[in-house]
Amino acid sequence: MSQQLNVQNLVVDLQTEVGMARAVDALNLTLQKGQTFALVGESGCGKSMTALSLLRLLPDNAMIQNGKVDLGDLDVFQLSENQMRTIRGRRISIIFQEHSTSLNPVMTVGDQILEVIYQHTHLQAGDARARAIEWLTKVGLPEPERRMGSYPFEMSGGQLQRVMIAIALAAEPDLLIADEPTTALDVTIQAQILDLLKSLQQERGMAMLLITHDLAVVSGMADQVALMYAGQIVEVATAADFFVRPSHPYAKLLLQAL
Repeated sequence: MSQQLNVQNLVVDLQTEVGMARAVDALNLTLQKGQTFALVGESGCGKSMTALSLLRLLPDNAMIQNGKVDLGDLDVFQLSENQMRTIRGRRISIIFQEHSTSLNPVMTVGDQILEVIYQHTHLQAGDARARAIEWLTKVGLPEPERRMGSYPFEMSGGQLQRVMIAIALAAEPDLLIADEPTTALDVTIQAQILDLLKSLQQERGMAMLLITHDLAVVSGMADQVALMYAGQIVEVATAADFFVRPSHPYAKLLLQAL
């Protein structure tokens, strides 16, 4: 299996009201093609900061102090912002936790997915539209052709989550980061979305970095698990070993709570 992502010694600091705080501390991880790698830990442990670092989309008060991120043959931290724009969506894509912050309220769903297709593929006009409808169909959105003309406020949370997945996958990225992709959804829709991600991943051989605090989701999805605590990865194991033989005390506590 070839490497899709290799992160070495990533350090991210946050400017807070009381000074600098370390959000991510000397993090290393390797993700192979076709593999689902779960990054697990409680809220505030640095999982989302790690994800945003990989895409170079950190908030203004956060700084990458050290580290190297290789995405296939690309050294992400050496690219210009223009080069990054061609990479985001095409080579590496993200499903954010909150559709309210990642979908544009004044653009139709169709225009938002078409924007990605135009930017990252050679498809034009009717072909691009057909591809957009195909993705909305794949993610299980009812009446996809009609929904192309809908605005986000006209849709339910579960539908918007599907739209975000379609947008994230529309340019067929090599690596998908799914940041708590089902947090806001009820259990049935959650299961559908996870099954969908799993089958799309298998179909395409895509690598997936799954960020979650939900160990039930991990057990159904992940090949490898990394446990994050206070900005550091404290344990890495295959999913099977992690659930049967956790070695870190924090991992044992989590599993007991589950």
